[in-house]
Amino acid sequence: MNETTVIDVQNVTKVYGKQNEKQYTALKNVNFKVKKGEFVGIMGASGSGKTTLLNILATMDKPTEGKVVIGDQDISELTQNQLSDFRAKQIGFIFQDFNLLESLNNAENIGLPLTLQGVKKRQINELVHQIAGQLGINALLDKYPVEISGGQKQRVAAARGLISRPQIMFADEPTGALDSKSARELLETLKQVNEEEQVSVLMVTHDPFSASYCERILFIKDGQIGEQLEANGQKRADFYQTILNKLGTFEDQEGRTDVI
Repeated sequence: MNETTVIDVQNVTKVYGKQNEKQYTALKNVNFKVKKGEFVGIMGASGSGKTTLLNILATMDKPTEGKVVIGDQDISELTQNQLSDFRAKQIGFIFQDFNLLESLNNAENIGLPLTLQGVKKRQINELVHQIAGQLGINALLDKYPVEISGGQKQRVAAARGLISRPQIMFADEPTGALDSKSARELLETLKQVNEEEQVSVLMVTHDPFSASYCERILFIKDGQIGEQLEANGQKRADFYQTILNKLGTFEDQEGRTDVI
């Protein structure tokens, strides 16, 4: 794995609410780095701050304090127009609910980020077919989202996220709406892109099976990164068991395991 840092989170704190009102601190002094080609998971109970953190990393929100550097760019210094351009070229997204436009066919959905950048139609066409071939979805290009399964939609969404060849792919509970077969296929696809293209992946998940595809997992609790787990070359099945054992320590007083 290349040792270049692609994300550097420095002392990030996020407080909601105005100073003269009741305030809520969603993140407290969060620090971590993601290297190029790394596959990192973020796990935490509902309300732990993981979605807030992802939104800040993905430039959808800004920290109250601290900063996030992606590549060599401090994203807090970018104007709104620069942010839009940066987001389109450097960052890929996969959402739990796909976020495909029903009025566009799948090829148009995949090519949308390039269309918004003003890339020529012929070049978009070539790149769409290239990424679709890589993900095994060429047969779906002329269909519309309503005509395909949830697993196929998520592959189309993954292709859209990867079309710009981003430095980093953010995935927010990407298997949450999928059956087990489709979930496994999507995770294998993410792992393939991560390894072959050296695209760094940062995935928020509550699912231990999904997390077992990661090389490293950060546990967030009450807005702070606490422990982390590293695969350290373990087979995925063994790492899965390690994750389950770790989650078993998050038991509440009644002996029920917290949903992470």
